[in-house]
Amino acid sequence: MTKRTTAKYKIDRRMGENIWGRPKSPVNRREYGPGQHGQRRKGKMSDFGLQLRAKQKLKGYYGDITEKQFRRIYREAERQRGDTGELLIGLLERRLDAVVYRAKFVPTIFAARQFVNHGHVLVNGRRVNIPSYTVKEGDVIEVREKSKQMAALLEAVQSPERDVPDYLEVDHSKMTARFVRTPGLSDVPYPVIMEPNLVIEFYAQN
Repeated sequence: MTKRTTAKYKIDRRMGENIWGRPKSPVNRREYGPGQHGQRRKGKMSDFGLQLRAKQKLKGYYGDITEKQFRRIYREAERQRGDTGELLIGLLERRLDAVVYRAKFVPTIFAARQFVNHGHVLVNGRRVNIPSYTVKEGDVIEVREKSKQMAALLEAVQSPERDVPDYLEVDHSKMTARFVRTPGLSDVPYPVIMEPNLVIEFYAQN
């Protein structure tokens, strides 16, 4: 198990939003934050607060990846030509654990990280156990033969909770997915509004 798996709903509570759109999220019942001060009335947030919140929400959505990793992805987006916010989203969606999650091979992004870590995934026929591995356009991601009958996998595939986005071609009968193209912000099926422009502003000023 990843160390953050048991705390995933705390991220929802902290953000005050059901960031993965899951029916079991405590935000569906309690919109206030966690802890003894969670029900206090919130004042107007500063620009810094809005930027920080946008960063925490985006970072949390992808399994609450470390600050060091997230900053590295930002710097990579900044180096490339084009809209940095769009490029940031594209790089996050090209992470192997994100692709496994989008393909509905697992129920959560946290499970995707564990699934990859435990060696259940092949990329172009080769086993890859690094969740942050960057998938390229045209790459074929496949569940290893020995892992195709796992109960959690079969349950996730049949779940009506999420749809597979059109930048992936998925064949659940073979447990394969092809990464067709790098998506932009409008292509990604986030259940809540993500604001990568505020994330860029945060890093530009801090």
